[in-house]
Amino acid sequence: MDDVYENSYGRQQELLRETFAEIGQKVELILTVGQLLVENGATADRVVRDTQRVAAFMGIPAEKFHLHIMFTTLMLNISDENHSHTSFRKCMKHGVDMRIISAISKLTWRALREHYTLEEFRGALKETAGRPRYYVLWQNLLATGIACGAFCILFGCDLRAAIYTAFCAALGKFVQVRCIHAGINGYVGIAFAAFTATVAAYFASFLPTETPWHPIIACALFLVPGIPIINGLTDMLNTYLISGAAQFLRTLLIVGAMTFGIVFALEIFPVVDFTNLRMLPDSDYLIFALAAAAGAMGFSILFNLPPRLLAAVGIGGAIAVCTRNFLVFGLGLSSEFGTFAGATVVSIIAIRATHWLHTPMQVLIVPAVIPMVPGVLIARCLFAMIHIRELTLEQLLSAIQSGVDAALIILGIAVGAAVPNLFSARSFARKAQAEQERLLNETYQSDIMD
Repeated sequence: MDDVYENSYGRQQELLRETFAEIGQKVELILTVGQLLVENGATADRVVRDTQRVAAFMGIPAEKFHLHIMFTTLMLNISDENHSHTSFRKCMKHGVDMRIISAISKLTWRALREHYTLEEFRGALKETAGRPRYYVLWQNLLATGIACGAFCILFGCDLRAAIYTAFCAALGKFVQVRCIHAGINGYVGIAFAAFTATVAAYFASFLPTETPWHPIIACALFLVPGIPIINGLTDMLNTYLISGAAQFLRTLLIVGAMTFGIVFALEIFPVVDFTNLRMLPDSDYLIFALAAAAGAMGFSILFNLPPRLLAAVGIGGAIAVCTRNFLVFGLGLSSEFGTFAGATVVSIIAIRATHWLHTPMQVLIVPAVIPMVPGVLIARCLFAMIHIRELTLEQLLSAIQSGVDAALIILGIAVGAAVPNLFSARSFARKAQAEQERLLNETYQSDIMD
């Protein structure tokens, strides 16, 4: 039996030294890796890096590997002067699952280090894709409520309003989940969720609280498309223009669906003009830090972040928000610059933390910067849009300024989260390439010795 196993293992290893041996199986596995990454929120650059690493493990050198990424389609060609093999894969179910992104990165390195066969890699990949999410429905609903309640505190509400916000947000999230399970179009589900949360927040304004309108601002922020915004900018800056443009278009569709749900709710129920809500909360930095950490960890749960990383992301969220608030409220700098600086600081820290925590940077950065979303400015702009026929020229200009400021702050978040990663990418790529070549040489030498 040992001889049979050794002969079978030897044949499997021989397949991995010949580029076009079992090329159909190899391409299908590579495309499965790419599909899992694309459908779970990875950037195009990460998709290329991880699939190239899988290809190298399978004996396919980089010069023969050609991957074209579109938002809904992957096209892979393996070719040299004598052979060519091309396959396509559709990627239709887009969501966010940070566990998948982290697990696949680890799997590709493990396949190199432990000299996996194709069958071993297929089994490990199937196991990775088939694992259940870390968090069940009630945990996701609780996380949604905590995140939006924390947002409300960051906007200056009292504790009662934060609790009302948490309930309204959890109710909206439940509606979104039920829409998904019913097979309703995702954007329609977002509109229903935003409508439900906003209506619930309207009725919550009649409950005892000194800040009755803050829940309307914060209750639907769990729908904010943080991943598409940051991924879109990152892809564009990395010259993956088609993928980046598609991410930006998806962002617009999500924001449009949110806006429709919120505006429809505010049209039905009479809401007072809350566009003069203060931008400067009364809370101290400890409250800021705790609320930001809670918001970041809440979004981390929605993104299915591994539990071991929740504390790290919470600390990142606190650092980002406190950095922004110190620069804006303490030094009097602009909100745009303060937000950009907060996101940049967290991104720089994440560059180092990724080695300590053994996880991709994207997993650490994105949930940490989302608590800086300018909810008050967005609410001002939306309210003005609803009542645009009644606005004076001064009010109209103020509404436009709020919209522009909100857009610039969101851009500051995206740029601050993306740029440090771009500067460090070349250094990381060189180190990863050197490690990959070392492992491949070890595999080749061990095959010769055998």
